[in-house]
Amino acid sequence: MKTTEPVKRTSEIEEVTNLYVIHPISSWLTPRFAALGIPPNAVSLAGMAFGIAAGVAYTHYQTLAWTVAAFVLMIAWHVMDGADGQLARLTNAQSETGKILDGICDYVTFIAVYVGLAMTLAAEQGGWVWIVIVAAGVAHAVQSAAYEMQRQCYNFWGWGRKSAELAKLDTPAAHRPGVLGALYRLYLRLQYLTTGVTVGFHDELARALATDAARAPKIREAYRTAFAPAVRCWSILSANYRTLGIFIAAAAGRPLLYFWFELVGFSLILAVLLSRQAARSARFLTSLRQAA
Repeated sequence: MKTTEPVKRTSEIEEVTNLYVIHPISSWLTPRFAALGIPPNAVSLAGMAFGIAAGVAYTHYQTLAWTVAAFVLMIAWHVMDGADGQLARLTNAQSETGKILDGICDYVTFIAVYVGLAMTLAAEQGGWVWIVIVAAGVAHAVQSAAYEMQRQCYNFWGWGRKSAELAKLDTPAAHRPGVLGALYRLYLRLQYLTTGVTVGFHDELARALATDAARAPKIREAYRTAFAPAVRCWSILSANYRTLGIFIAAAAGRPLLYFWFELVGFSLILAVLLSRQAARSARFLTSLRQAA
């Protein structure tokens, strides 16, 4: 079945390990999943199962074999996480439910890993480590939401991809009752909170694209030129580097160092990226007005 959007992710903003390792494997698996009739949500859930298994393995981080096994299971989750989106686009099976489930599976994976390490570290060093790890987890949620918002904005404004259209709190999905609806609303608020400097920018850019259709392709091209390098910089906050950082810290026998870096180091990086993004957005709007 044909799809109106590219199956693979946008290469010019893709993180390097995704581009050359994870997504080639995902791309090999995707048509095979489609041929077997496996739905994208099942792939998401399979990836989450790998992530939970990684969390179990990390409870034994003191043994290198268990740490390596946990790392391999996390890589398997990354592969499934890449394949579910590709499969949805290949089979035209994109849905709001799928987006929500994909996000939930991502968070469950890291919660499992963090809890697994916290349980062992608390037994070794005391219950106070839970405070550090929970705080790091909150920081992780904020940082990841901000990064994903940058990718989504690029695909929507730069390429006009409908599947990347920015969600709003006044949509039916946001008013869905129950746990899924609550999680969806929380996720949206978190995204806009961490990228609030760009809300006005989005409004003005939307007006420019809507009022001058003939000029829209050039506006999108200018957007891609201006923002692709920035989004690549944001990939330092991607799940890939967290997976690698957890593995290195655990293999060295010091997993708590990773959580301290997530809490302090990644938070400082986020602050710098947000400041630079605000300045870039202002410059782009200025050039857009001058060209109008």
